[in-house]
Amino acid sequence: MTEKIKVICEMEITLKMIGGKYKPIILELLLEEGAKRFGELQQYLKNISTRSLTNQLRELENDGLISRKVFAAVPPKVEYNITEKGKSLEKILELMCDWGYEHKDSRFEILN
Repeated sequence: MTEKIKVICEMEITLKMIGGKYKPIILELLLEEGAKRFGELQQYLKNISTRSLTNQLRELENDGLISRKVFAAVPPKVEYNITEKGKSLEKILELMCDWGYEHKDSRFEILN
């Protein structure tokens, strides 16, 4: 049995699962565009290190928000896809995007 994570309220559970610089962006990309390979994610997230992307993906997978499928190929091919649990975050992610759009000021420039 794994040790329980103590939280103050339910919002903290959400933040523990999607908190992080890139997790919401990864989830949004998989929601919008479907399955992606590691290299495709790394290309989209231009400033992320390999180690950081690996950690973010591993955490999302451990939380059941994405799935990882390994194909028997040379070189090995791995695809990441959103799960039903991950899809249930769609409205939250949309609201985050809407809020950012409404409150974007001259300090920010959208790259994509």
